[in-house]
Amino acid sequence: MILIGNGRMITWDRANPYVEDGAVLLQGGTIQAVGDTQTLRRNHPEAEFYDAAGRLIMPGLINTHTHIYSSFARGLSLPQEKPNRNFGEILENQWWRIDKVLDLEDCKYSAYATGLESVRCGVTTLFDHHASQHHVRGSLFSIEKALRQIGLRANLCYEVSDRDGEEVAAQAIEENIDFIDYAQKQPGDVIKGMFGLHASFTLSDKTLEKCVAAMGARNAGYHVHVAEGIADLEDSQKKYGKRVVQRLYDAGILGEKTLAIHNVHIDETEMALLHQTGTMAVHNPESNMGNAVGCTPALEMLEHSVLLGLGTDAYTQDMFESLKVANLIHRHEKSDPSVGFMECIEMLFYNNARICERFFDTPLGILRPGAAADVIVLGYTPHTPLQAATLAGHVMFGLSGRCVDTSFIAGKYVMKDRVMQTLDEEDILAKARTQCADFWKRVTA
Repeated sequence: MILIGNGRMITWDRANPYVEDGAVLLQGGTIQAVGDTQTLRRNHPEAEFYDAAGRLIMPGLINTHTHIYSSFARGLSLPQEKPNRNFGEILENQWWRIDKVLDLEDCKYSAYATGLESVRCGVTTLFDHHASQHHVRGSLFSIEKALRQIGLRANLCYEVSDRDGEEVAAQAIEENIDFIDYAQKQPGDVIKGMFGLHASFTLSDKTLEKCVAAMGARNAGYHVHVAEGIADLEDSQKKYGKRVVQRLYDAGILGEKTLAIHNVHIDETEMALLHQTGTMAVHNPESNMGNAVGCTPALEMLEHSVLLGLGTDAYTQDMFESLKVANLIHRHEKSDPSVGFMECIEMLFYNNARICERFFDTPLGILRPGAAADVIVLGYTPHTPLQAATLAGHVMFGLSGRCVDTSFIAGKYVMKDRVMQTLDEEDILAKARTQCADFWKRVTA
């Protein structure tokens, strides 16, 4: 039993959003009580007390779309004759070269690196979309092993694609199904599995049919890139005579457990179809800007009542950074400084939690009794009044991942006062650098 107290507490519970001298009691992986420090210390003298010492206490953050393997691309320069001119060339000249070389050790150590960085940024739950085309079998299990050792919650999948042939696609289908079945049998509420699909333009009707047939009655949902670049839309219209969302709907992919990622090039009819089917969506503003694919019509999607969360697409693991950029890009895109602020707060702190409700048995992203004991403590001293009415402004403009000092996941210390508690971070990252150096030699050979 751990009592975290003596801090300014943001709960993200609409009924009780802020407690000036707040405390939260953790036991058995869930939150037992939330209230003021004096009362909870008096009622639970037996609990180990973690003194937040005036720092912020809030729920752990959720990243609803990332790519763990991209960790090994940081600083990597792949030889090519000309610079990339569009998103298709970025995929072909960088990411599809990388994912063909990744082996299982690369997968494992990129998971260590990404997982550790996520914890340091306050992320306690992530949804990953993986590819290692010549080492498919066992890749999700390698990632899961590393994340479990760190202590992260995660939902993992493998992106099925036709780009490396039928045999690789078949292996990817099997990897998804094997991991979904494995995750469903695991005790606790830590590891989940979904069925990953790359994107419409790399998947034939035949392969989509195989994916749906393999999924059968499993209620795991699909995790798929949707109209990220204009080429995805153009491919669907040229080959199939329909837009991307309609094609996925016709194939049986959409539904209440499916995550549609990016959605940059969708129209209002497609938004209505996402809402009609209960399909969830994830906005990744930094990645979209970095790849120069355009701006997701996120505000319009929210107006169409699409459940839209916020992810990073591995551009960063810092959700506060993505929050700021999301707010800015929509004001810039609309030439309207009155939009974006509360919509982006809603995406990160409320909608990401609602997305998790469809996969995890325990409520995440909120401090209230019965919710998961995933809590972060952040070093932040406000120089303007912090209260329920102003907390969103402090979160948007005052916080970053570097503020995070301590992370609890499932009621256990994962990082305490910036020191990892579950493994030797220095040793693991040294091994990761060695593994990455070997990977760089292989991918540039």
